[in-house]
Amino acid sequence: MAPARFRSWVAVAAALLLTSCMVERPVAPPAPEPERSRALIERLLPAGVHDREGWAADIYDGLTLQSLKPSRQNICAVLAVTAQESGFQVDTVIPDLGQIAWKEIDARAAHADIPSFLVHGALRLKSRTGRTYAERIDAARTEKDLSDIYEDFIGAVPLGEKLFGERNPIRTRGPMQVSVAFAEQYQLLRPYPWPVQRSIPDELFTRRGSLYFGIAHLLAYPAAYGHELYRFADYNAGQYASRNAAFQAAAGIVTGTRLVQDGALVAKQTDAQDAGSTQAALLGAAAKLGLSSGEIHDALAQERSPDFERTRLYRVVFEQADRRHGAPVPRALLPHIDLHGPKISRRLTTAWYAQRVEGRYQSCLRAP
Repeated sequence: MAPARFRSWVAVAAALLLTSCMVERPVAPPAPEPERSRALIERLLPAGVHDREGWAADIYDGLTLQSLKPSRQNICAVLAVTAQESGFQVDTVIPDLGQIAWKEIDARAAHADIPSFLVHGALRLKSRTGRTYAERIDAARTEKDLSDIYEDFIGAVPLGEKLFGERNPIRTRGPMQVSVAFAEQYQLLRPYPWPVQRSIPDELFTRRGSLYFGIAHLLAYPAAYGHELYRFADYNAGQYASRNAAFQAAAGIVTGTRLVQDGALVAKQTDAQDAGSTQAALLGAAAKLGLSSGEIHDALAQERSPDFERTRLYRVVFEQADRRHGAPVPRALLPHIDLHGPKISRRLTTAWYAQRVEGRYQSCLRAP
């Protein structure tokens, strides 16, 4: 056989051998996207979290069922907030919860002008469990325990409805400590994707429900912040609170008024004494802004909407503030809010909260 032909046959044989090897040892196909995403969530969960597979499945569903990408950034944002809110405890045990509950009950009684001895007497009645309400309060260890007691008391004792007005005081629930008011409002816009066992508020005590609505509150709204820190502040203070705080700073420059940058643009009945100062300052400067009082009212009413940024009020205030400042002023700021509540025993702020979550978020992003 000619050398050239021999070399040709050798090349063909080598190619066939290589092809056969490739056939015998196929490269494993990549895992389907859901599997890869859930595996990433499991890997990023803090050490010591139990039922990692269950947490991963619920977080993945909470994101994808709301058309949110299960990206590392979104996953880490959810994990950071959950770690801060509950340390991944579905029904967190709260030290001295009974004492906290009694203080809240006495405060509500005083606010309703009901003598405390009447309230305490009513709580010594037997509940449907056979124990008195007072005994159950003393033994309560979790928010779910306390919520069940309140619901029984409100429904069974006339004084309960007067005291609580069908408003269970446990207003944030579950591992992401989601606001009941937010969940009830959100499910009207996007129906809850699973069967509701008792009620939407009760679903928040489940891992799946709290994660679903918590993810919605954290991520399911458009905000051009460019930095997750402000979403974390919004999670604590309300959606668009950081944008609104920046608007208040700009409005202060334009009106020459010292405004509290708390993200609340419209006065509400339950607000503090200085509530409504932003609205009042802008109405007082209506002529300077070239806007009518009706335009200002209508714009401020959109304080929790992305549409606020498309109003003339928003545009004019920032244009004038930029001009007076000599440079663009911030479009997002951490709201100045002191946190209060029965479970808070030291001075905390929304800025503190956002920065704590931000630290957890950055650690998650750096994880291998």
